Amino acid sequence: MTTMTESAVREFKMPDVGEGLTEAEILKWYVQPGDTVTDGQIVCEVETAKAAVELPIPYDGVVRELHFPEGTTVDVGTSIIAVAVGGGAADAPAREAAPEPAQAPAPAPAATAPAAPAEEKKPEGRQPVLVGYGVATSSTRRRPRKAQDAPADPARQAAAAVQAEMNGHGPVTRERPLAKPPVRKLAKDLGVDLTTVVPSGPDGVITREDVHAAVAPAPAPEAAPAAEAPTPAPAAPAAPVSYDTARETRVPVKGVRKATAAAMVGSAFTAPHVTEFVTVDVTRTMKLVEELKQDKEFAGLRVNPLLLIAKALLVAIKRNPDINASWDEAAQEIVVKHYVNLGIAAATPRGLIVPNIKDAHAKTLPQLAESLGELVSTAREGKTSPAAMQGGTVTITNVGVFGVDTGTPILNPGESAILAVGAIKAQPWVHKGKVKPRQVTTLALSFDHRLVDGELGSKVLADVAAILEQPKRLLTWA
Repeated sequence: MTTMTESAVREFKMPDVGEGLTEAEILKWYVQPGDTVTDGQIVCEVETAKAAVELPIPYDGVVRELHFPEGTTVDVGTSIIAVAVGGGAADAPAREAAPEPAQAPAPAPAATAPAAPAEEKKPEGRQPVLVGYGVATSSTRRRPRKAQDAPADPARQAAAAVQAEMNGHGPVTRERPLAKPPVRKLAKDLGVDLTTVVPSGPDGVITREDVHAAVAPAPAPEAAPAAEAPTPAPAAPAAPVSYDTARETRVPVKGVRKATAAAMVGSAFTAPHVTEFVTVDVTRTMKLVEELKQDKEFAGLRVNPLLLIAKALLVAIKRNPDINASWDEAAQEIVVKHYVNLGIAAATPRGLIVPNIKDAHAKTLPQLAESLGELVSTAREGKTSPAAMQGGTVTITNVGVFGVDTGTPILNPGESAILAVGAIKAQPWVHKGKVKPRQVTTLALSFDHRLVDGELGSKVLADVAAILEQPKRLLTWA
């Protein structure tokens, strides 16, 4: 093989995809050694302390080496991939000769696996859930995975074949198994080789149950029936899967979860929290939601209670602007914001994120609905950028979608207030002097008592409740 000159090799370093981030974890490689890449092509997905981000390569060439396997946390500025560019591209080693970076070579080489299908459908199932919107199926599609050519352990191949035949799936191929990052982490913790696991999920995706089944002890083989038996004995019931083989699972704290934990501890023990509650009849708001769904101004937009709750909070902030502030410890100043970047707490498989709608105070109701819809789809696809989660001023968290009546939310760091919205459900309520079933919810407002006193916090919460009880106040108070 021709030796490649150093000048023909470009090293692509881990960039700082946020503001001042120092490291990122490589979640997925989309290329392998020997692949041709072009300027702007996505080569990998990484997770920082704030979001998952796809990285494009900035030049054309042929991949020579991946310096780190998936699941590795790499410091910003460290080279992660080598690409042969210019005249040196022709000297790049063929993919068949390149070892897979994620696995150590085994003693005996295995035959090259057949190419993966050109395109695979993304399996249906639980998507990242935006708090306030519930579960919905994303329209995004999985990128085609490439066949892996690393040598395989013959013993593991034999075990995989036996297991596959026992489950009626035939021999196991050496194509890279399909599994989500949490499932890969579980397999790693339990010492399970995913190439030996028989998938049961849609399109051959390995589930958590498949991993647990792989570590469960196989049932003892039954004695063969007597040859003279005219009728086969009825099949014995399958042995239940045992989960006692792993009594504990240790999950590394990193990425979004690590950043969230540090932020919540810092917020809880820095800002003195006060939480106030109010229970309110939102029957009229729920009727308005149904009317707006039929309005042509909202055609194609998502209209739900969260939209009107967000608008109610924006109006309450306009009436009580001092609530929209932050505490500058270094300067010993209260910084009052004349804009509202409205955060919406979102629960995703990687942890809690709080993207915000920039300048939400200046948006009309249809514009606010459009912004909420974009925030939802982006969060579901796991494509929320670090910039979208910075600069928030106040936040809404809708715990009601989980059937919870209310809570005591912790402030997003740097913000002065957070509104928690409980479940909206029919309850007996005194209405016009009579007890009637009405749509009722409980609101909870937590605020930083260093800069928000009880009177100000109470006024804001009371205004939000008053608007939701009589939504026509959106016209008279706005």
